[in-house]
Amino acid sequence: MDAVRRPAVAGLFYPSRPEQVEADLSRLIEDVQPKVSPRAVVVPHAGWTYSGKVAGAVYGRLALPRLVVLLGPNHTGLGPWGSIMTRGRWAIPGGDLAIAHDLARRILTGSRELEEDEAAHAQEHALEVQLPFLRRLRPDVQFVPVTLMKTDLAFCAAVGKAVAAAVKTCQEPVLLISSTDLNHYESQAVSNRKDRLAIDAVLTLDPERLQRTVREHRISMCGIAPTTALLSALGDLGARRAELVRYMTSGDVSGDYQRVVGYCGVIIE
Repeated sequence: MDAVRRPAVAGLFYPSRPEQVEADLSRLIEDVQPKVSPRAVVVPHAGWTYSGKVAGAVYGRLALPRLVVLLGPNHTGLGPWGSIMTRGRWAIPGGDLAIAHDLARRILTGSRELEEDEAAHAQEHALEVQLPFLRRLRPDVQFVPVTLMKTDLAFCAAVGKAVAAAVKTCQEPVLLISSTDLNHYESQAVSNRKDRLAIDAVLTLDPERLQRTVREHRISMCGIAPTTALLSALGDLGARRAELVRYMTSGDVSGDYQRVVGYCGVIIE
């Protein structure tokens, strides 16, 4: 039998009891009509208390396809520069989600940057916190987990091109998701300014501009690698436009505006 990856942050970033997970999702996911079927989205990955409304604003607008590629950063430092799992299931409170084996294998086969690896995923939260949203929207959803530690443009662009090449071979739609938070632990005023620069770069769909903006303005955007990879993939997949759905900071929830973290939700068609 394929291995099951156990929840690492249930009870910390989101509830550990299935009934509370469902109650929180009912509160966080906005049921916006009509639904859209974009090529990609960008969502945050902090604890649901802080960033759940931003994620829910995005997920509530989606007609979710069966296949999803989840791109996230590596916060733990475990594993290789780029890690992918191609088989198994990930458990969450109340159920589990299967890895899309065929799509994952095609991505891995087409990439020199990614390695088959479980260590980078075992304790990482950035992808796990998305899974209850996905399962709520579509119980039969399958996903490909990709975690990136190396952030330079060439590496991220190569990962994105491998993802795009694999997606092009699919006979059904595939949604790409980048998991990222924005600027970390500066004042609300500073983070609002820096976050706007990063968001504007994302909205241009230009991975080089995003990298340059984050570097020049010293924006501590933890998901710069997966977001660069996503934008690079979209360059090959023909994305046309991006829309900012919601922006918040942790200060908007906690009332502490001295050390905030920024969160954005973006839909890309």
